[in-house]
Amino acid sequence: MQTEKKSAKIYFVRHGQSEWNVANKICGATDIALTANGVEQAKAAGEKIKEMGIQIDEIRYSPLVRAARTASEIARIINAPLVQEPRLTEQCFGKYEGMPRDSKDFLAAKSEFVNDFEGGESMLHLAQRIYNLLDDLKQNGGGKNYLLVAHNGIARVIHSYFFNMTNAEYAAYGVKNCQIVEYDL
Repeated sequence: MQTEKKSAKIYFVRHGQSEWNVANKICGATDIALTANGVEQAKAAGEKIKEMGIQIDEIRYSPLVRAARTASEIARIINAPLVQEPRLTEQCFGKYEGMPRDSKDFLAAKSEFVNDFEGGESMLHLAQRIYNLLDDLKQNGGGKNYLLVAHNGIARVIHSYFFNMTNAEYAAYGVKNCQIVEYDL
């Protein structure tokens, strides 16, 4: 008799509002704290997950403080174990970190997927590590439901893993702070 494989899901939550989100600066891998509003957003996301009856077996989170704090607030509410996942760290934008998000030079550089932003990480390298993580969860996850708490750049790559996207769609894709997105693993 064959046992039915449990349908696994990936839930993604972008961290709460950070100080540099408010200042409209490129955060990337720079470790920037949440605002008080960001902490409240994280708590609200935890409450929403609980209200929706979503069963999370494990929360994996970026080690950057804005994501780690968001994950911690959610975990307290839904009572799920936390596992730090370095592969969920936001892309390093090299010389552009701390600059205005709408910088023309940055937007042009960001359209080049092999560009490492002079000391950062290329989009292709970012995709490699996130795709490897998702492949690991798919192959070795044992049918668990995972909540991944990370960053907007990570959200784009995760979405592109599950859906075909043009370069323009990829560049335009984003999620709001503490938005919950669901994918079938």
